[in-house]
Amino acid sequence: MAAIISDKFRIFNAKQFLESLTEGATDTSSERSRMYFFVGRPQPWRAYLEVYSKNATAFAVGNEVYVGTYGSTAFRATVAAVYDSALLLTDVFGSAGINSAPSIGSDLKGRTGGSGGSDTGATAKSGIYRYATEDVPPLPLDNQREKISLYDELIAAKRITDAFARTVIRRYNWDMVANPKFDMWKPDYSATPGGGGQIGKQTATGASSIADAKFYVMNSAYEVFKCLYNGEDPSNSTGQNATEEPTVAGGNYDAATGLYTETTGAGYVWKYMYTLPTDDVLKFLSSDFMPIVLPTETSRVAVVSTATAGACDVALIEDAGSGLPASQTFFTSIKGDGTGGVVELVTNGSGAITSANIESRGSGYTYANVIFSNGNLFSDAGLSSAVTTGASAAAAVEIVLPPEGGHGSDHETELNGKRVMTNIRLTYSEGSGDFPVDNDFRRIGIVADPLRYGTTTFETRDTVSGLKAVKVTGATADYSVDEKITQTVTGGTAYGTVVSWTLDSGSTTAGVLKYIQTNDAHTDQGVVRAFESNAANAISGESSAASGNVDTGYGSALLGVTFASGLAAPEIENNSGDVIYVENRRLITRAPDQIEDIKLVIEF
Repeated sequence: MAAIISDKFRIFNAKQFLESLTEGATDTSSERSRMYFFVGRPQPWRAYLEVYSKNATAFAVGNEVYVGTYGSTAFRATVAAVYDSALLLTDVFGSAGINSAPSIGSDLKGRTGGSGGSDTGATAKSGIYRYATEDVPPLPLDNQREKISLYDELIAAKRITDAFARTVIRRYNWDMVANPKFDMWKPDYSATPGGGGQIGKQTATGASSIADAKFYVMNSAYEVFKCLYNGEDPSNSTGQNATEEPTVAGGNYDAATGLYTETTGAGYVWKYMYTLPTDDVLKFLSSDFMPIVLPTETSRVAVVSTATAGACDVALIEDAGSGLPASQTFFTSIKGDGTGGVVELVTNGSGAITSANIESRGSGYTYANVIFSNGNLFSDAGLSSAVTTGASAAAAVEIVLPPEGGHGSDHETELNGKRVMTNIRLTYSEGSGDFPVDNDFRRIGIVADPLRYGTTTFETRDTVSGLKAVKVTGATADYSVDEKITQTVTGGTAYGTVVSWTLDSGSTTAGVLKYIQTNDAHTDQGVVRAFESNAANAISGESSAASGNVDTGYGSALLGVTFASGLAAPEIENNSGDVIYVENRRLITRAPDQIEDIKLVIEF
């Protein structure tokens, strides 16, 4: 059965995404979507290998793990970390490295000393494997387990409002070297599929759909124009190069219709669409994409107000023909379901058409024809003085009809706005410290409708912390970011990894320790144990040798989180909301004096 998912479906989804940010009477309305941009993953990327059925001999950091015979193995790697049910690996060796994944259920062996060493006796079965290095982040997975890991490693999130999002389209600058020729807008481009049975129509630049066509341009004044005519005629079936930069300040611009017509070269006709305001240029203009302004933007409002449904702006000569009244200028009405359309035609001495121009645009056309038989041609624009046409007269002129609603009525649909860009600026440690500046991150994404921690209430704050925290006093040294911390707690040992350590103002021993806990790296006998408000049991750093106690009497807000008895929970409920976008990337290092502008482009 032949079927397609149309570009209109993608455009619809992009529109819905933006509209959802402002729907509903209040910020907590069920109709409204509360989107949050998040950063996470402070720890380095390593290859991840799930293991099970381990024997009593433990794998050790620095040793190797391999499959098969050591000297001819297809897979071996160095152990970087040992978890209860997984190994982190570096220096993965094998056929092309990244392609050397061990099959699930393979027999793993531990070894020390490389080729001159010996097996340690550690064995296990291999499970899920994900290759990764700091230069090659792993591909995100779309499953529940990945979502849980994402929340475990979430650092902070910032609210996305309509001020931080725009529909975007591919960027085409006015540049006669990079972009010498443009496609004209037409309603009937289509592909020629393999297997025959259909012949399509390509654009001047070889695209097979308007969605892929290069039919608009941004000029040097950040004004966006749509190409309605590109010099195409019977002798130039693929159009010609443009010669004049369209601009609303030019003498060839008609403010009443929004059309700019070249007076030189191919005679391009451009339709003005909007002008980018400075704020949109700074936030949403990138090397590859440019924004469509909001519906309320002044220049767009003016264009929409003058859009005329079914108006005819371009008459395209398909066949110059012959036998028409020679060397004359005459007029004919545009036949179809609209009214008021008139075309001006000029012929040469052979009775062939040399030019065809719209005399009156008319309105309401969904189909249109130009008829040359006797009784249809007139010597005046009022169509009152008929011109006799011989029986042998033949020619063809195509009236290129506008999109539904007319040119400039629906910018997103007309310009194929199926992508949304969000621009999030992280300014220092904004959110009173929600975004730490003493660590890096390797994951960004968007989550919809997360909940406030410990509640069923939608989160609505501008920024929220995803980290757990301890108010520490009496620290013997500074804790190091990315080091493991431990505390003896009821039933065993609590483990965590430091994300941020910030000393109190004027202190060298008291501060806020923010950390993550994951169900891979921080289990004790299969359980991730919580740190406790216990002043007697110190929190120790594995590599820094720092040791400090929980300030059990502390119960104030500090660095973006609120403490009770020296402990602070994340502000966002774990595993709540829907993760709609995830991107794993190389590390992005933060600094106290640094601002990051992060642009995400989501294609629907």
